[in-house]
Amino acid sequence: MSIHKTAMISNKAEIHPTVEIGSNVTIEDGVVLSQGVKVKANAYICSGTSIGENTIIHMGAVIGHEPQDHAYKGEKTFTRIGKNNVIREFVTIHRGTAEGSSTIVGDDNMFMVSSHLGHNTRVGNKVIIANGALLAGHVVVDNGAFLSGNVVFHQFCHIGEYAMIGGFTGVNKDVPPYMLVRGPSAIRGINLVGMRRSGMPRESIGEIKEAYKLLFLSELTQEAAIARMKEELRSQEAGKLVAFIENSKRGICVYRYEKEEYF
Repeated sequence: MSIHKTAMISNKAEIHPTVEIGSNVTIEDGVVLSQGVKVKANAYICSGTSIGENTIIHMGAVIGHEPQDHAYKGEKTFTRIGKNNVIREFVTIHRGTAEGSSTIVGDDNMFMVSSHLGHNTRVGNKVIIANGALLAGHVVVDNGAFLSGNVVFHQFCHIGEYAMIGGFTGVNKDVPPYMLVRGPSAIRGINLVGMRRSGMPRESIGEIKEAYKLLFLSELTQEAAIARMKEELRSQEAGKLVAFIENSKRGICVYRYEKEEYF
């Protein structure tokens, strides 16, 4: 174990012998740091936080602090972070609000400088969240999504797997899987690069293209487009897209810019 002499660590924290802790780090009661975790200078890890194997927390990050929620009255809540995550400088991740609830982060994610996860957010695996991205409370981000810099998400939004959000975007609706969003909750196309990089079969990518045409380029209503997708598309990925839309509570992003509005 490598712990800088200026670090302040609770004797009620559980720290694996392989953990590295830098200068002026603070670790509160009940924190659990698993094998291979690295915490760099001036980071602050708050009570109720557990961090999985080989996660790296960079300078000035604050993990598991109290939620920015007027409903929070000091209840015992948690922050659960998986393994192999990279949490860069000044990232803030807040714990849950309701008694016993958690903010949950999966594995193999990257959170770039000054990004923020609000209370009770849930992030899957292999997600990239770029500099300055802000996720309000209860936002859900599925596996493989890419959130560009300085994007903002309304509370309770759901971002589907392998969706991509362009920079400076504001999102207040659910983003279906595999879609590309830029502008005010505006779908601009499909995340073709992300799907290819994920190893998705060519046939499945073809079906997502067809689904996009039915949903956003045809004159069909959403209900009629979904019915056609159920009849004509057979891939697992198309099935996930249908299920996502049918289960959306906020409604999905549907507006798309006309060609003359592109810039």
